[in-house]
Amino acid sequence: MAAEGNNAFASSLAATQPTGPFFIDTAGCRCALQDQLNEEAWRCTGNSTETLYSGQNGTWFFAQDQTNTASLKEPIDSSSNPPDVATPYVIQNNQFKDTTASNRTSDQLTSNNATSDADTATNTTSDAQNVVCSGKNDTVASTEFYQALVGVKSGNFTPCWQPGAVPVFIQNASDWNANGCNLGFLCQNNSASDLPTYCPPIPAAQKARLAGATTPPMGPFEPIVCGKGFYCPPGGKENITCPAGHFCSIGAYQPTKCSFGASCLPGSFRDRSLMPLAVLLLLDVILVSLTIAGKILAGRQKQGRKRNKGAGGLIEALPSLGRTTRNKRYHTLRDGDIHLESRISVVRRANTGFLAAMDDEIAFEHEELENDEKSDPDIQQFVQSLSRCTVAANFGLSFEFENLSFQPKKTSKPILSGVTGEIKNGSFWGVMGASGAGKSTFVNVLMGRQSHTGGVTKVNGVPGVISKYKKIIGYVPQDDIVLPELTVRENILHSARIRLPSNWKEDEIQRHVDILLNCLQLSHVKNSLVGNTAAPVISGGQRKRVSIGMELAAAPMALFLDEPTSGLDATSASSIMMTLKALTRLGITVVTIIHQPRHEIFDALDSILLFGGGRMIYSGKEADVQTYFEECGFTFPEHENPADTLMDIIAGQGHLYKKSGHTDIQHLIEYWKNRQDNVKAHESITVAISSPAEISALNKTVKIRGAPWHRQLYFCFCRALLQQYRLKSSFYFELGVAALAGLLIGLAQISQNGINFRGIFLHPYELLSSSTDFSSVPEMSLLVGLSIGLTASSPGVKIFGEEKLIYMREASAGHNRFAYYIGKVLSTIPRIILANFHFTVFFIVLSTPKISWGAAFVANLLYFYCIYGLASIISMITRREEGPLIATMSSLIVGILSGVAPRLATVKNWHMLWLWRASPGTWLSEGYFTENIVPYEHLYQIDMAAKSTGFTLWRFSLDMWILFALGSAYRVLAFVGLRLFNRNSNRG
Repeated sequence: MAAEGNNAFASSLAATQPTGPFFIDTAGCRCALQDQLNEEAWRCTGNSTETLYSGQNGTWFFAQDQTNTASLKEPIDSSSNPPDVATPYVIQNNQFKDTTASNRTSDQLTSNNATSDADTATNTTSDAQNVVCSGKNDTVASTEFYQALVGVKSGNFTPCWQPGAVPVFIQNASDWNANGCNLGFLCQNNSASDLPTYCPPIPAAQKARLAGATTPPMGPFEPIVCGKGFYCPPGGKENITCPAGHFCSIGAYQPTKCSFGASCLPGSFRDRSLMPLAVLLLLDVILVSLTIAGKILAGRQKQGRKRNKGAGGLIEALPSLGRTTRNKRYHTLRDGDIHLESRISVVRRANTGFLAAMDDEIAFEHEELENDEKSDPDIQQFVQSLSRCTVAANFGLSFEFENLSFQPKKTSKPILSGVTGEIKNGSFWGVMGASGAGKSTFVNVLMGRQSHTGGVTKVNGVPGVISKYKKIIGYVPQDDIVLPELTVRENILHSARIRLPSNWKEDEIQRHVDILLNCLQLSHVKNSLVGNTAAPVISGGQRKRVSIGMELAAAPMALFLDEPTSGLDATSASSIMMTLKALTRLGITVVTIIHQPRHEIFDALDSILLFGGGRMIYSGKEADVQTYFEECGFTFPEHENPADTLMDIIAGQGHLYKKSGHTDIQHLIEYWKNRQDNVKAHESITVAISSPAEISALNKTVKIRGAPWHRQLYFCFCRALLQQYRLKSSFYFELGVAALAGLLIGLAQISQNGINFRGIFLHPYELLSSSTDFSSVPEMSLLVGLSIGLTASSPGVKIFGEEKLIYMREASAGHNRFAYYIGKVLSTIPRIILANFHFTVFFIVLSTPKISWGAAFVANLLYFYCIYGLASIISMITRREEGPLIATMSSLIVGILSGVAPRLATVKNWHMLWLWRASPGTWLSEGYFTENIVPYEHLYQIDMAAKSTGFTLWRFSLDMWILFALGSAYRVLAFVGLRLFNRNSNRG
């Protein structure tokens, strides 16, 4: 079939017709024997619009006889001097270069047709038409071409290279006149008289198209998509090499300016900017340098402290307030921080810190304090701080409770019942009982950590809910719940900043903390990290003092402790109890749960409460308890600790100390109840009720306590950042994992050469399309989502999973829960940004997708944000040991629910689209799909791709906002979980 207007094509073909041996190779490239650089070589090119006998572009194969110049003049179909296809070459700088050289980049060879087929096992870069020139003669196609040349001379030829093929017109004259050549196509031979046609491809080209490759035109009037590294301006009559500083992807109709920092040589087809990589390397160098400098500085400071200690030698201590000895001629000797005892037997070492209060009477009133010259200066200053924290006339709280009971929901038996008594301010009480006796429940109810279900509680004679006084009530848990990454001083300072009156200035808070450290005898370890129980830095006794100091920093009016001596040696336990005893001399009410105390510890108590079976067995002075039980018929062995005997009796082992009579716990409970009833019947009890002025003063004291919300948020944010700084190894490990993940995903995508989408060409060029590729972009986003999930899930769990007990302690003390939570969340933002920066840089530099660097950074950042939020939820509902594994599995689930497999279009038919849309992975994939597909809207039918996958195009901004909303929603749920955890823990 002859094409209309073939004279135009015949003239153009005649102008470039072969002048010597010529053939079409198996890849559809035109190959001609030429004399180039004094060598006989075959030049093959797949660009049908390129003049074959001018220029040096293309793939070159040396002729088997490179000196046979006579073969240049042989007929067109001569095969006397065929090409040596073993090694393809390109010409650079007027020299033949072996294309197998490893130092050649794809962008440098974009303008060359230097490739070989799979048979030669040569790996080079394709030419502008993205074909593989083999140099092997396709005799069928060559014969058809020779016949076409004959047809040109005779004026009659078939315009398809495939023998017997019939061209199909894909555009009529009116359409051509109205629209011309489609954008991104080269239609050099077409006009209104030479309309675009489609020719059935030769077998090799058909295979290439099915594999997704773009082949040369199968006929003289067949349009061809503009190759990568070139752009074809509207009209399709020019095929121009992409200029320097720009890149041209496949189907480009204008060059696109490369981003800042990219090295785009002429003929570049992708934007590979190295500026983000340079910034990343600079940032890492700065981080490493700061870390090294910090370690060097810390080492010098440590050496300096050691030199100062050594230079101190034996320092004679000057006589001072509260530190004088009985014999004024002798002074206390010190070697650095170590006190040395004099050999003079009459010299007594004076108590220091809070224990100095045991030697002197401390006045709470400011006027008396100024005249108290015998008191320890640190004690004086600490009492001054206490007086500034309250407007009440007396420091300390008294508690009254009548018929107090507590019964958990869904239980038929109360844990606590019928408990009546009084705790006066400034007294030291011990709460004792066997396991399950109800002593911990009593303390929790008394201090307001749990709401009682029966009875009446009073504070300073005023009935009400005790929890409203939690800002002036301190609680020291049995376990030393402190932050191991902070120093002794930093732990106490944070508590002081949060809980002291809001009108205190920073320098006043700092001074208060230093005074407290001196009183607790922690000054010499104030700059030491607390450490954890697995890797302790300070001793157990010092760690317990830190825990107590965190409460004393808030200047509490009452202090409750849960077994403060547990886990300590006898000496440390005795020291802790003496410190608590000293605090009561300052007016602070101290109530402690204690188990199996030593004799001297038991004697330090002013009063004790004994519990059994959730009921009270005794409440009164410690000095009278032995007499009371002896009245009940029990005998206390001589030379034994009476506390041990009491514990045996109230634990149900009273028969060991009473030969006859009732010894069971229930009898002891009834005996005490009857005794109290008799006392009430025969004695008039005077109940001290606070005056309205005292009640107002107490309420005002509570009201002024605590920093404002925004300052608490700031302090929590700074503390969280400091924690992350102290855990640098974990932080750097996360950055390394993120960089490695980005590197691996980038390597997995590098073979795509930045082209990860192929669709159906726009009408009317559909027939020219190769096989479609709608899945590469979603698959890429799937890999991105899974990588980020694996990178961020475990660190995200540790943000809160390691600190739930810290949160519970601080929340019960009156810390603003929301300020703590927001401070922790904000502290993760720099970490997320840096991890995402490391991931995105390596991923984008290697894969060079169509999505811009900024868009990819934002999408990846928001997905990091979602994963951290999801991990926070996991940390609230799982145990610390299980959190990282469950969070990792959860991140994999939301990553799989990304609409890749199964596709969203399929899920919609299942009526489960809502589940996929609830996953951040779907919105990440949709955002990636939009940014990688929309740039091809002038070339492909992108709506068909969107319909096939189920994604919605043109809403990248909405996708990102939804990712942000999901990440924020996860954090809201995590906060709810944190509140529920705190509530459930208090109930326990």
